[in-house]
Amino acid sequence: MNNFTYCNPVQIIFGKGSISELSDLISPDEKVMITYGGGSIKRNGVYDQVMDALKNHVVVEYGGIEPNPRFETLMQAVEKARREEIDFLLAVGGGSVVDGTKFIAAAIPFEPGNEWHILSKRAEIEDAIPFGCVLTLPATGSEMNPTAVISREETAEKLVFSSPLVYPQFSILDPEATYTLPERQTVNGIVDTFVHITEQYLTFPTGAALQDRQAEGLILALLDEGPKALQSPRNYTVRANLMWISTQALNGLIGCGVPGDWATHMIGHELTALYGIDHARTLAVVLPALLRHQKDRKADKLTQYAERVWNIREGSRDERIEAGIAKTENCFHSLGVPTRLSDYSIGAEAADAVAERIRKRGASFGEHGDIGPKEIAEILKLAM
Repeated sequence: MNNFTYCNPVQIIFGKGSISELSDLISPDEKVMITYGGGSIKRNGVYDQVMDALKNHVVVEYGGIEPNPRFETLMQAVEKARREEIDFLLAVGGGSVVDGTKFIAAAIPFEPGNEWHILSKRAEIEDAIPFGCVLTLPATGSEMNPTAVISREETAEKLVFSSPLVYPQFSILDPEATYTLPERQTVNGIVDTFVHITEQYLTFPTGAALQDRQAEGLILALLDEGPKALQSPRNYTVRANLMWISTQALNGLIGCGVPGDWATHMIGHELTALYGIDHARTLAVVLPALLRHQKDRKADKLTQYAERVWNIREGSRDERIEAGIAKTENCFHSLGVPTRLSDYSIGAEAADAVAERIRKRGASFGEHGDIGPKEIAEILKLAM
């Protein structure tokens, strides 16, 4: 097992009715700005619960944060927060709202005019406005980690930043807030969670027996609970399990002492930036192709995955590995999620376009740091 340091300061408040605890989590002396997305929280009752809990607070609102939150939109929130002299931010929504709020929190005290440097130059964040979260869509794990992904429409970029200063102070997870999610969002959340786990698990062995079993357990629980959520969207137990699985998938715990890949995510970000495909659906396209491309280097873990997750024990090693990858594809298909670029009417030009963007940044990905432009083009051609 590799050396590691693990500290997660996020307070989790989990369960039905937990939104009412906001009144005790935020001081009434603090001026609060609530951030949210397209308004679904006003239709499903979450907004009313939040406002009732904060009835003794001074509250300012900022809505309209998009899926794949845009720098341009978030900067309007930053300017409003500066004018209003906001003390505390409260993200109410899914991962995009939480990610966007992390950027807002970091950008408010940042040097005006250079806020994009937080992403483009990985500029050091020295201060951030404190914030909390009321989660309505389990998917990204952003409610319990210090990382955010932000898009910029002007340059068609989708970039990542991370800082311990943007951990939420608390995250409220009420499974009832997810009852009215559209099926597409529930499905996307399942796929995103699945790939978060595999990015930390399907690498190479480091003797981390517990982390392997934790990752496998999360995948197996997700395979059980995900389809149930589609069949019975108001089943509290199912929604609770799905919400907690998603949080556990990316709160850093299963990544302790093991290498991470993250190439699937980095390639997927480019497909979203260029072609507007839902984030989770880019992952379903890239992951099987990447596993096939890297199967020799990932052979030990892919064999373990095939056996422990899919109970594949017969055939040669190559046959078991391929069967495990095929099972992964079939899992996505069973959720109605395509796994080929051609399903989105995207041709071979995407491989070169994405590879060129990566080449210009001088970036490379994967657990060995050697998945560069050439390899990315090859992976995307496999995904056609």
